[in-house]
Amino acid sequence: MHSEKRLSTKIDANVPTAARMYDHYLGGKDNYAADRAACEELDKVVPSTRRLAVNNRRFLQRVVRTLTQEYGIRQFLDHGSGLPTQDNVHQVAQSIDPTAHVVYVDNDPMVLVHGRALLEQDERTTVIHADMRETDAIFSHPDTQRLIDFSQPVAVLFNSVFHCIPDSETDGPAAVVERVKERLAPGSYLLMCQLVSEDAEVREFVTNFMDQATQGHWGRVRQEKDVEALFDGLDILPPGLVEVSTWRPDNEVAPRQLTQEWIEFGGVARLP
Repeated sequence: MHSEKRLSTKIDANVPTAARMYDHYLGGKDNYAADRAACEELDKVVPSTRRLAVNNRRFLQRVVRTLTQEYGIRQFLDHGSGLPTQDNVHQVAQSIDPTAHVVYVDNDPMVLVHGRALLEQDERTTVIHADMRETDAIFSHPDTQRLIDFSQPVAVLFNSVFHCIPDSETDGPAAVVERVKERLAPGSYLLMCQLVSEDAEVREFVTNFMDQATQGHWGRVRQEKDVEALFDGLDILPPGLVEVSTWRPDNEVAPRQLTQEWIEFGGVARLP
């Protein structure tokens, strides 16, 4: 694997990134005109994307709260964490137990800059600059080693990120998940979800559009069956693999994904 080809420390305001587009959809300010323009073009074909991004963020927060409160998890490894926004993983977990440890991983240099500034005051949380496919580098990183005890259960988060990497026998989502599972203690948890569509035209349009917009830093929109395959051999927590706004909603009037041209699909599972 060649991380030097994947990782850049230069912030290019003219090329959209998934992290900055997501930030724009969530109402953040850490994005550029190119990111906003890409979102506008995307909305013409998949107009539910802003709601989808908001629902996905709320799903992440519910998962972290559930794993901390109900399952006793105190350490989190968040792949492709994106730009800091409100109620980040460490804030949700530490609101329940202030001793919770969180390692964020992202390949976007802007995430590193903003994340480190935000987390300077928090010795239990760090951001490392790495590609989510670089499992060895992530797990052996001094900050990961300092904050996470892999002899104990860990929650590993792949929240809305697998569509950002192409299929590959060595580096595709399935290969990454297998490498991560090998390093985890029994009783660890994995959150995995990604953008899916059962509409071939939507899959083709969004995959091509995002690949062009991000200059190749994209994988593809997949189908539900592709996500289901990632959970083989794991004990899936109720309510199973679902459109994420329906995963243990806070209440009956919680926002739901209303349109189905594409959805965020996945769930949480335990390593037996």
